[in-house]
Amino acid sequence: MRSLSILFAAICALSASAQQEADSLEAQPYYILIGEAEEAIADNRHEEAAARLRDAMAVDPDNPGNVLLLSNLGVIYWRCGQDSMALSVFDEAHRRAPSMVTILLNRGRLQLDMGMSRQAYDDFDKAVELDSLNCTARYYRGTMSLYGGRLDLAEKDFDIIKTLKPRALDTAVALSALYSLSGRDREAVPYFERLIEEDPAPEYYSGLAGCLLALSELSKAGEIIDAGLKRYSYDAELYYYRAWLNRDRYRLDEAHADARKAIELGANKNKVDALFTR
Repeated sequence: MRSLSILFAAICALSASAQQEADSLEAQPYYILIGEAEEAIADNRHEEAAARLRDAMAVDPDNPGNVLLLSNLGVIYWRCGQDSMALSVFDEAHRRAPSMVTILLNRGRLQLDMGMSRQAYDDFDKAVELDSLNCTARYYRGTMSLYGGRLDLAEKDFDIIKTLKPRALDTAVALSALYSLSGRDREAVPYFERLIEEDPAPEYYSGLAGCLLALSELSKAGEIIDAGLKRYSYDAELYYYRAWLNRDRYRLDEAHADARKAIELGANKNKVDALFTR
């Protein structure tokens, strides 16, 4: 007997026949189709996976496990760029199971992609209401609060994440943003350093450089900027921060050259020009 997947096990747990032996369940058309869908998902055959999920629901339309199949079908449509179709499926799944947090999270993230910020926030907010310890919901709600200017609300969500998952990368992302945006650069530094170590994206080099420059730690800031530019030689923010660094080192010709490069690469001109009006 093949090993049962997470989705298959979850469907079994929700179904009316959950007490039957797994071998017996696998022989039923409903579960055969689910297994075929999972194999197709694993092979990135998304259209086939969607078809098998629809077939499974048609075979047993009253199976309570269909709400999970709908959630997975919505994710498949989303991955295929069929956002409107995905949203319709998530809406139906939510109608059937309004208290299922997974559906709220999936729909909320999709709505973020679609620019439906208000609706996304409401879904994350509802997910936290249903499961106050759900770190994913708190991460998204907190991040939206943070960039919406509600630092107090963001801090409450991020405090929970920090307590429950102190070593998670999402926690480091959340706290580095919170502390840097609220002027607590010293507190932000170790989180940016960890992010660079584990996921060296350009925005983390820039974030750390900005904190170090704000703390007047010019030598360390220079090392971070140089390391970032070795990886991302066309990153506008890193040139912006090198312009800042050179300005503070009184290398004004170099600072202006970096400023021009930053603007050329897409940095906000007003932001860059402001370096030389302080």
